[in-house]
Amino acid sequence: MKIFNTLSGQKEPLRPIEPGKVRMYVCGMTVYDLCHLGHARVLVIFDTVVRHLRDSGYEVTYVRNITDIDDKIIQRANEIGEDFNALTGRFIEAMHEDCTALGVLPPDEEPRATESMSSIIDMVTMLMDKGYAYAGENGDIYYAVKKFKSYGRLSGRRLEDLQAGARVAVDEAKADPMDFVLWKRAKPGEPSWDSPWGAGRPGWHIECSAMSTDCLGSHFDIHGGGMDLKFPHHENEIAQSEAATGEPFVNCWMHNGFVRVAEEKMSKSLGNFFTVREVLKQYSAEVVRYFILSSHYRSPLNYSDQNLQNAAGAMERLYLALRGLPVVEVDTPNEEARKRFRAAMDDDFNTPEALAVLFELAKEINRKRDSAPEEAAALAASLRGLGAVLGLVQDDPESFLRQSAGGAESNDSDDALIDSLVAQRDEARNSKNWAEADRLRDELQGKGIVVEDGAEGSTWRRGG
Repeated sequence: MKIFNTLSGQKEPLRPIEPGKVRMYVCGMTVYDLCHLGHARVLVIFDTVVRHLRDSGYEVTYVRNITDIDDKIIQRANEIGEDFNALTGRFIEAMHEDCTALGVLPPDEEPRATESMSSIIDMVTMLMDKGYAYAGENGDIYYAVKKFKSYGRLSGRRLEDLQAGARVAVDEAKADPMDFVLWKRAKPGEPSWDSPWGAGRPGWHIECSAMSTDCLGSHFDIHGGGMDLKFPHHENEIAQSEAATGEPFVNCWMHNGFVRVAEEKMSKSLGNFFTVREVLKQYSAEVVRYFILSSHYRSPLNYSDQNLQNAAGAMERLYLALRGLPVVEVDTPNEEARKRFRAAMDDDFNTPEALAVLFELAKEINRKRDSAPEEAAALAASLRGLGAVLGLVQDDPESFLRQSAGGAESNDSDDALIDSLVAQRDEARNSKNWAEADRLRDELQGKGIVVEDGAEGSTWRRGG
C-alpha cells in the first residue's frame, strides 16, 4: 500500500511504526456552525481510509478531535448571547447527526480541547522549559519559530520568505512576526482555565499537538486534514510537538483537496458553502458519498447540481444491478474484482478506479442475471462487499430506487399511492384491458415513475 506523503511530496509505502497497527489522527471540526460539504469531504475521505485499512487487515486506532474553544466560538457565542458550552454542545450533536446520516463511522477516540487542558498546559510548560516558548509583555505565551530549525519543511516554505511578509498586530507582543501564540491570557468575560501563566485559554495549534500525542503517543503513523490546514496549522503542530518531545511527530501527512463552487474554494468566510443538511434534503447520503469519492481525494471536488445528479444516476445503476437478486453469503468473493479493487485502493486510495470495479461487477451481474442467476447472486455479494469498503450499496435496492430522483427520501403516502396504481395496472394487464393499463402507465409517468414489467409482476422506481 502506497500513500502520498505531503512531507516528502511523493507516494511512499505504508510502514507502520508498530507492524500491523496504524495510528491515525485527523483534524476535526471547529464547532461553531453546521458542517458544510467541505467538512463532509474530510469526514467521508478519512472514514474510507480507515475502512480500507481495516479491510486490509490493519488494526487501526483512529482519533478525530473536536475544537470546542477558539476565537470563532467565543465570537459566535457573544453574537447570539449564548453560553459557549451550550453553543458547542448543540453543534457537536448536529455534527454527530450529520456523520450518522453520511454513514461515517465514529472514531475510536474523539478528544475535545476543553477536556484536554492538562495535556495542553503540560506541553506549553515543556516548550517553556526547553526554551522554545516565551511570555510576551501582554501575558500571552508564544512559540519562538526561529528556534525550530526545520520550520517550513511540510509546506515547502522558507522561513526567510515567510518573515519578509509577516506583520505583528497592534495588540500582540511577539518577539518575531512569525511567532505564534500557545496560550492566550484571558480577557474580561472570556472563558478561561488556570495555568502557571495565569487564567487563559490555548491557541488553536497547541490543542491538536496535545490531543494527538496524548491519544497516540509522541510519534505516530498518519496525520490527515484539509489542504488549507497544511500551513500554518500543521506546520506549527510539527514545530511544537517535535520541540516538546524530541521525537519525530508523524510519518505520513495526508491532505485532501478543496471543494470548489464556481472555481472558488467552498468556505464559510466566502459565504458560498452548502451545509450537509441542505444537500441531504435533495440527495441521499449514498449519493453524496459517491459524489465525494468520485474524485481522487487530493484533487479539487467541483460542486454542482449536475455532478450530484450524475452521482445519483451512477448509484441508481449499481442498485438496478442488485435489484431482485437474493442476498447470499459467499466464501470466496470474486477474486479478480477484489484484486483490482485492492490495487486501486492500495494506490493512494484511488476511489475513482475502485468505483470502476464496482461498475464492472454490475455489468457482469446484468449479463448473467437471466442465464446464470446463482452466479449473478454471487457477483452481487462481491459488489456489496467491496462497496462496503466505500460505504456504498448497503441499502435495500428497492428502498433506494423508490427514493426521489437524486435520492432524497420519498413520502410513505406517495409510495402507497404508487403501489396501488401499479397493482391496478397489473390487474388491467392480466385482464388484457390494454387501454386501462396504458392510461395507468401514463399517469405513473406523469408522476415521474418508471414501471418495469417482469414475469412476477411490475416493479417501479422514481426516474432520474
